[in-house]
Amino acid sequence: MKDKARLLIVDDSVESLELIDTQLDNKYHTSLVTSLSEARKKLLNNRYHIAIVDLVLPGENGLDLIRELTTDHPYTAVIAISGQASIEAAVMAMKLGAAEFLVKPLSNPDLINIMVEKTLQAQWLLEENRRLSAMLRKELDTDLIIGNSVPIQSIIQKLKKIAGLDTLALITGETGVGKSVFAELIHRNSPRRGEKFVSVNCGSLTETLLESLLFGHKRGAFTDANRDKIGYFQEANGGTLFLDEITETSLAFQVKLLKVLETGVYRAVGSDEDTRTDTRIIAASNKDIEALVKEGLFREDLYYRLNVINLHIPPLRERKDDIRVLASSFVQEFCDKYNKAELKISPGVMSLLLNYNWKGNIRELRNALEHAVIMAENKVVQPEDLPESVSGTSGSTEVFVEIDNASWAQARDAFSKHYIQNLLAKTGGNVLRAAAMAEITRENFYKKCTKLGINWRKYRKSSDNDNGGEI
Repeated sequence: MKDKARLLIVDDSVESLELIDTQLDNKYHTSLVTSLSEARKKLLNNRYHIAIVDLVLPGENGLDLIRELTTDHPYTAVIAISGQASIEAAVMAMKLGAAEFLVKPLSNPDLINIMVEKTLQAQWLLEENRRLSAMLRKELDTDLIIGNSVPIQSIIQKLKKIAGLDTLALITGETGVGKSVFAELIHRNSPRRGEKFVSVNCGSLTETLLESLLFGHKRGAFTDANRDKIGYFQEANGGTLFLDEITETSLAFQVKLLKVLETGVYRAVGSDEDTRTDTRIIAASNKDIEALVKEGLFREDLYYRLNVINLHIPPLRERKDDIRVLASSFVQEFCDKYNKAELKISPGVMSLLLNYNWKGNIRELRNALEHAVIMAENKVVQPEDLPESVSGTSGSTEVFVEIDNASWAQARDAFSKHYIQNLLAKTGGNVLRAAAMAEITRENFYKKCTKLGINWRKYRKSSDNDNGGEI
């Protein structure tokens, strides 16, 4: 049973404060204040789950408090309210990080209760993610892994069983899912963690160069070999050698690798002496190895030798529960890297991230958020800060949601977003014309764009000068 949530309610009208408090029916711990100065004092000594902020206060602007909450209290969600409602105010509040926007008078008690509960659910989810992450790290050194989805938890449980065993392992999964991260994690939780972890991408090297790098070479073994050089097997001796994209190696090289795995010895290029190695091998591939074996493109004996323990990393589109925590982590990482103030992710951006297909998986997500942090001008990452391929402004007509795995709401929003983007593309960003084609009002069209995280301005043609593109 969760403790009562704490709510800070800011409104210059005592009558309005009492009305909201009554409508919430004592379900939450509420602090009622009539000015920004009082709100700031409360925030100094208390942590609130939600702040309900009136945008229009005598001599003050509620937007200032929303800015401060975004910067100094990132775990406090904001619900903005206003008796002088306008699209401009709603848009600005949402851009600054408000989760919801309500119009006064708040005559419907069900509405504010629904908004508060919806916002709280998102807050509880964030807290649960943080709690689970902390628990997992206590049990296993998993700080390299970000994500709490069921597939990731299942993999972590498997890691607990295999990390301490000195056995071969094969990691499979699409490009960008983080195979090298899981390989390093196995090493860090193994008896070999005090020794080196050496990673080699086999796909980027010729057969001759790969053999020289792994086994080393003797002076004079080939042109430019003017001195003896140790290989990665010797460098990783006692530790772990990670062979990424193992399926890109030649059949001839696979024979030599198999011999090392079976005998524990190898020969440096140009040497006539065997060298013994005590190295744990972890291999990885983004291809269907069994299919390659059937086609004669990968040695069957090497496959079965490597595949003692198989760890399959599912693509990001199959574990979308991880996107929220990954996105937050990447934004923080790049804020630190580029010396930028802490940024929040707007609801529109999060909707885009959750519905995008992520063919490049975590690597693509990371790159997209690095781009967004660099481009962000306010305290909140907006859809226009994302690469066009992700924000949907590049002219792509693909609907980035897997309908088979989507809820009704996700499927509906994906279709609506796709439909509106097509209208904007056809009209060159002329909102008036697009709204007319959709047979809805221009104001309603703006609202839908805001809800779905669509930046209609990016569809505008510079030559257009009508009022259909102005809020």
